[in-house]
Amino acid sequence: MLDERIVFIAAVFALAGLAKGVIGLGLPTISMGLLAIVMTPLQAAAILVLPSFLTNIWQMTAGPFLWSSIRRLWPLLIGLCLGTWASAGLMTGTRAQYSGLFLGVALLAYAGTGFRSTRFTIARIYEPWLGPAIGAATGLITAATGVFVIPAVPYLQAIELEKEEFVQALGLAFAVSTIALAANLVFAGALNVAMAAPTLVALAAACAGMWVGQALRRRLSAAMFRRCFFIGMLLLGAYLVASSLR
Repeated sequence: MLDERIVFIAAVFALAGLAKGVIGLGLPTISMGLLAIVMTPLQAAAILVLPSFLTNIWQMTAGPFLWSSIRRLWPLLIGLCLGTWASAGLMTGTRAQYSGLFLGVALLAYAGTGFRSTRFTIARIYEPWLGPAIGAATGLITAATGVFVIPAVPYLQAIELEKEEFVQALGLAFAVSTIALAANLVFAGALNVAMAAPTLVALAAACAGMWVGQALRRRLSAAMFRRCFFIGMLLLGAYLVASSLR
């Protein structure tokens, strides 16, 4: 008989992978939130690292925009790493629960802007100095919650990337965030052999879900993708708020 926890982990990562395949994100948010039902945030983050890293590598290399994204986003990526490492230890601190709540509220606010007719944009001239600040803020939240969304995702949306370029840039930013978070987990002693079996199950389920999600995304128009993206942000934000308050 299969271990019930392993089945639960597989279901969580299949759902999270499906969301990531459709809108380009959601794997850490969904998996960290649901896994908190049966384990500590530190254990959940340890299982998340490998599926997150490999699915993000898959996402960031599935298109022609990787090198142009690296050249454009390197200030953001450096800020991500430095912010994550400088905030090591927050995931086990007493403020971790409140970080999840604040992240959920921020996602809800961001989702609300997506249904307006006007869009917030950032001129390219501001990216060299704004990118590191956004990256550092995202790194701080990543270190506390294991979720790499705010404020990096709104920033990437505001610099007006095309649909597939945006998805590929998300994969790049999330891959770098995962590496930075993994360093924190190694320092905390959370990555060990005991996590091997659930991690491999999570990886297989996430890849299967993501493959299905990507197939669905290819059928979406740019307008429908944008609508799905912000609906996804709304649902993720509501889920994080509810999880933090329970």
